[in-house]
Amino acid sequence: MPEGPSIVILKDLIKELHLGKPEVLEVTGNVKNLDKDRLLHQKVADFKSWGKHFLICFHDFTVRIHFMLFGSYLINARKKTPLKLGLVFKQDELNFYTCKADLLEGNVSEHYSWENDVMADEWDSHVAIKKLKEKPQALVCDVLLDQQIFSGVGNIIKNEVLYRTRIHPLAKIENLSPAKLKALVNEARNYSFDFLKWKKENMLSKHWEIYNQQTCPLKHQVLKKELGKTHRQTYFCENCQILF
Repeated sequence: MPEGPSIVILKDLIKELHLGKPEVLEVTGNVKNLDKDRLLHQKVADFKSWGKHFLICFHDFTVRIHFMLFGSYLINARKKTPLKLGLVFKQDELNFYTCKADLLEGNVSEHYSWENDVMADEWDSHVAIKKLKEKPQALVCDVLLDQQIFSGVGNIIKNEVLYRTRIHPLAKIENLSPAKLKALVNEARNYSFDFLKWKKENMLSKHWEIYNQQTCPLKHQVLKKELGKTHRQTYFCENCQILF
């Protein structure tokens, strides 16, 4: 599943095409839950990202793309697998595959708060800490994947942040010191930007310290378990990440 930094890369790639506010000349694909004709001859107002969502904003509605587990896209190219949604402009085209596409009415800001997005300029760490304190019994391995607190954080970021901060994935929020809580929030953002940099350099996996590793940087054995309410795969080191 693409994480927030990967969606930022897509947004930046599209904006580098210098499309401006292009008119949609053709709509293709097998998407069922939105009226494709409504998009015809509409001009795109902006391309945005919020967490794991890619947003194509028009005057009074927005097309939301969620790549789910296996979604992908191509710019100015097509592949043989079934197309979910394709938008053709005067000189360029955007094609989305194996994803979920739907339509949001009204202004996009009515649906999203960018203070929750770890990649956004509007990100507010104080709001994140406040929301965490409202969930004292929650496990950190779950809250890091809560998109209403850490929009854009996925499983890779979760694992790497927990190792960076030396927090055990089964630790409860109420058992984290104020310093640890602040470190958790700050590293969720810091690692997301490291992820973005390494992803652009095609070097992301070479920087993994704990995710998909057999030993941690200190040569301790890495455990791999499905933890928390989310039951997502979690990599951790019991020597470096001690459960209190």
